[in-house]
Amino acid sequence: MRVSIDVQMHYSFTEPNTVALVLEAARTEGQTVLSESMDLGDAELHRIEGDCGVGQRIWARIPGQEMRLSYRSEVEITRPALALDGLEALPLHLIPSEPAPYIRPSRYCQSDKFVAFVNKRFGHLAGGRKVAAIRDWIEAELSYVPGSSDSDTNVLETFAGREGVCRDYVHLFCAMVRAAQIPARAAAAYGPDVTPQDFHAVGQVWLEDGWHLVDPTGMCQADSLALIAVGRDAYDIAFMESQAPATLLSQSVSVVRA
Repeated sequence: MRVSIDVQMHYSFTEPNTVALVLEAARTEGQTVLSESMDLGDAELHRIEGDCGVGQRIWARIPGQEMRLSYRSEVEITRPALALDGLEALPLHLIPSEPAPYIRPSRYCQSDKFVAFVNKRFGHLAGGRKVAAIRDWIEAELSYVPGSSDSDTNVLETFAGREGVCRDYVHLFCAMVRAAQIPARAAAAYGPDVTPQDFHAVGQVWLEDGWHLVDPTGMCQADSLALIAVGRDAYDIAFMESQAPATLLSQSVSVVRA
């Protein structure tokens, strides 16, 4: 599948500013960036490698008090949409160094609080079947409600309130999967089926032979997602972090099948 991505952002700041941007489609296994352009005016850009070598983080020094950003790309997605049911989880002592940290709790994914629930609700399942059941439970139990959460909402509040947006779905998914001793991390992605269109958060789980994308909102499949970045939770994959107070003037994200 081929997707075309168009991102337009306009922000104002109280002073000249440095922002961290995570929004370029990653050059990574399962997808190929066919074309790409980034326009940030007279900003000074410095790129560093993203977590686990997935994608890049851009440090942008904005000399004035406004940032106008235009990002366009075309990405061919070649990864298949595999059925999780047929994949096995590795025993703890065989999990390699890269996925091992993603078993632990993180700032927004307090997985240690879900061990009892996951054992009681999903303990009869194993491997990919357990991950798929957790994904299906979250999709069925939560309501997607824009504006129902903010950057401080934690996974316990999401579990109790049973509503949120993609970041909340992913935090609950990662917390439950980690509670089952299966590595899980958050991933930023673009998807043509995201409604309303925006930057999207999904999950990745380590099963059998590597990382596999999972969207607990049910909007997207792995074969339609253009991966941007990965991390422990939404804190690591935020599309923008600003050192100075920032005011949103306008922003749009458009992802369409090419």
